[in-house]
Amino acid sequence: MKKMAIVLAAGQGKRMKSKLYKVLHPVCGTPMVQHVLDMVQEAGCERSVVIVGHGAEMVQSVLGDKAEFVLQAEQLGTGHAVLQSRELLEGEAGTTIVICGDTPLVSKETVLAMLALHESSAAAATVLTAELPDPTGYGRVIRGEGGEVEKIVEHKDCNPQEAAVREINTGTYCFDNQKLFAALAKVTNSNAQGEYYLTDVIGILQQQGDIIQAYCTPDADEAIGVNDRVALAEAERSMRARIMKRHLLNGVTIIDPAATYIESSVVIGADSVIYPGTVLRGATSLGEDCVIGPHADITDTGIADGSIIHHSMLKGAQIGSRCTIGPYANLRPGSVLGDGCKIGDFVELKNATLGDGSKVSHLSYVGDAVVGKDVNIGCGAITVNYDGYNKFKTEIGDGAFIGSNVNLIAPVRVGDGAYVVAGSTITHDVPDSDLAIARERQVNKPGYADKIRSRAKAKKERQN
Repeated sequence: MKKMAIVLAAGQGKRMKSKLYKVLHPVCGTPMVQHVLDMVQEAGCERSVVIVGHGAEMVQSVLGDKAEFVLQAEQLGTGHAVLQSRELLEGEAGTTIVICGDTPLVSKETVLAMLALHESSAAAATVLTAELPDPTGYGRVIRGEGGEVEKIVEHKDCNPQEAAVREINTGTYCFDNQKLFAALAKVTNSNAQGEYYLTDVIGILQQQGDIIQAYCTPDADEAIGVNDRVALAEAERSMRARIMKRHLLNGVTIIDPAATYIESSVVIGADSVIYPGTVLRGATSLGEDCVIGPHADITDTGIADGSIIHHSMLKGAQIGSRCTIGPYANLRPGSVLGDGCKIGDFVELKNATLGDGSKVSHLSYVGDAVVGKDVNIGCGAITVNYDGYNKFKTEIGDGAFIGSNVNLIAPVRVGDGAYVVAGSTITHDVPDSDLAIARERQVNKPGYADKIRSRAKAKKERQN
């Protein structure tokens, strides 16, 4: 049976008190509405229609071609929002999931279980429910003796017996698609708010004698709808715990999950160890047997097996296997390391490629450079890549040795096996296997240090 989804994402979210539209607020690095859309598609929905309103262009730009979009120009209730997709979906036969774009914690497993109940019982509608310790403010789901839904009662309308029910309506549904749109045509706005409510469809289907089912999620956190920053923090906490559990069960050691931040898109190989204070964001992927942290901040970076990163920041980099980085290194976008490289303390790389086995051990800057294999770059060395207007490239061949406090003034090439003496400023190419010295010859003046001290002391005494 064909499956479709309608994602409600038209609300502005005034309670968020933000310039960013509500459904675009990220949870563990991904916009809420993106979580929802990805989930329904993973659950097998062949068509996904997103109802947009406030911030429509921005929502569409974030989701791109992953969905069809319909504008709800005026927000007149959830039933009205779903009705906007009529021209796209009314003629389809199958099952439609209706879900809000601010419910990022609803899982694929829950939706699949709800769909299975819906289809096996030939229901016209199935409501996703949850049991809450304190259901105050939520609509209660009242079931019949056979477990079917008799009615959904809003909190303000509950009698004492109904108010004692802890099973609530989460606002996520499965519908027989054609019955959904037929019932929507009968929904009116004869209520205090003057809006068209999707919950009225349930009553209309019941009056027709259709079966209404309810599936209760085993995880009450899935009921969280994010309407303010408090709920956003709760959703973040819950999803973080879910992400940590997934990695732990996949063989990753996370020393202190409460002190570690990992976004939903991150991939980590088995037997890697993540120390506290680590932040892993975006399209970051770690191989097996890596050691990360403490206090590593890594974004959009690929790290191969067995590499170690301590107290460092990496963004947009690619790291080979068995590399060691840090502490206090900064690898900026375009940094590419081969296997077995070493990047030490207070080293910065930007748009630089290092071959296998090369080392930049401490206090150096390598930018806009191509460095060969087994190169040693000494303390304080700098590739001088910028003249105030343009960037220039430095090339260093295999097996070269760059001494401490060397300035390589780009564009320049140091050949294979070449040796640049410490303290040199290199402005011309160094051929293969040559030794380059570019510094003033040392001159010692006997006893001159005492004269300098005497002059300085006399000057200070005159000033006092």
